[in-house]
Amino acid sequence: MLLIFAASIILSISNVETCYSFSIKEATIQQLQTGFHQKQLTSHQLVELYIAEIARLNPLLKGVIEVNPDAVVLAKKADEEREAKKSGSLPALHGIPILLKDNIATKDKLNTSAGSYALLGSVVGRDAGVAEKLRKAGAIILGKASLSEWAYFRSSSAPSGWCARGGQGKNPYALSAEPCGSSSGSAISVAANMAAVSLGTETDGSILCPSSYNAVVGIKPTVGLTSRAGVVPISPRQDTVGPMCRTVSDAVYVLDAIVGFDPRDAKATAKASKYIPRGGYAQFLKPGGLKGKRLGIVRDPLFRFDDKLVAQTFKGHLRTLRKEGAVLLDNLEIANISKIYSDESGEETALLAEFKISLNDYLEELVTSPVRSLSDVIAFNKKNSVLEMIKEYGQDNFLAAEATNGIGKVEKEALKNLIRLSKDGFVKLMKEKKLDALVAGGPDIAPVLGIGGFPGISVPAAYDAKGVPIGMVFGGLSGSEPTLIQIAYAFEQATNMRKPPTFQQS
Repeated sequence: MLLIFAASIILSISNVETCYSFSIKEATIQQLQTGFHQKQLTSHQLVELYIAEIARLNPLLKGVIEVNPDAVVLAKKADEEREAKKSGSLPALHGIPILLKDNIATKDKLNTSAGSYALLGSVVGRDAGVAEKLRKAGAIILGKASLSEWAYFRSSSAPSGWCARGGQGKNPYALSAEPCGSSSGSAISVAANMAAVSLGTETDGSILCPSSYNAVVGIKPTVGLTSRAGVVPISPRQDTVGPMCRTVSDAVYVLDAIVGFDPRDAKATAKASKYIPRGGYAQFLKPGGLKGKRLGIVRDPLFRFDDKLVAQTFKGHLRTLRKEGAVLLDNLEIANISKIYSDESGEETALLAEFKISLNDYLEELVTSPVRSLSDVIAFNKKNSVLEMIKEYGQDNFLAAEATNGIGKVEKEALKNLIRLSKDGFVKLMKEKKLDALVAGGPDIAPVLGIGGFPGISVPAAYDAKGVPIGMVFGGLSGSEPTLIQIAYAFEQATNMRKPPTFQQS
């Protein structure tokens, strides 16, 4: 039914696009809102267009798991609200379709399954905190984006971007290249213009990496800045929810809509709410954001490039940063960075125990569910090995997590070590050198930011010889989003490296 409906819409896409002074396929939130207000475009038309594009591209890219069957109805409602409020102002996201990663709960006709058949048919009690805020901002939940199953925590042998329900996600720039996980579908879908904007989640790299590999902007917020209530968890200490969009400005508009206190995630959101600036984050989308900013560069391992084209491009970017007024402090070192990347860090030890505790809590709170504990999920996977492809990819992380028994002596020592690594490494460097941000070529900075709950923004920056994108990542201390936004926006405006996907076969 969807394919038949979408086929009729596809025929009109070329006509739709020629009506406007901008391309719908790469349109920003601001451009779409202008189209709405000038009566060139309706939310209904936009939703139908995205449904058509999903029908056309998703069989190849596997970026979307489900389309909301009520999306068209919600779009018509948005159009009616806009018409009724002719003289008033509406939120920036009003009438804008958005995809949510399939581990973010929605109390509607959509599943929230983390990409697994084990959660198919489960019923959540209410919207996730961020989904609730999006609805209040007038956004239209278009559907659920695919992901690396269970946020890439089921198995160390499963390929990036794969889940049982959605299949193998494909990078729209080079189909044979990995899309990176775990918020792969959120990045794929926005990159390929199957949605205007999306939400992803990150524990360690799951927003920054797919954003980098798919030429989109990803904001990994300070942990607690956005609520994790209603999100299938890994670690309440490291999990965060953030926007993945085609421009910095779009990502910031989405960020503004989803930040803030949530009583269901009270401890983390109360602590981080103090960082939210009066007037929100969009005020930092101004020219000249790089002027006077002190940017640190750790060449090894955060600025190494095997591809000559990428190396040359990033060399030019450093010149651009200086030209725009930034002060570059080059050849810096994070004293313990090798330990952060090693088994000695304690991150895996902590995450395994945290995952079992938090997942069991999440599953217990579901209204109905085929599984109520991690052990139930493991049993489901074994019983449904063909369905879940468990024979191929296994569930070693699940088994290791199930073997844990709370936060004991070993886990407490691992947690203390992670705090020391952040304090004596990244934090010390940032404070001693008085840095506004650390700059990285690609997402390898993710563990440094992840273990401390620090924010980062990935901006499209380069393409290798095979056409695979790589982003420039700006990372900072907790609550530094205003500064990172200034830097990222200025870099984006000065370089303009984002381009539509090419769908290359090799």
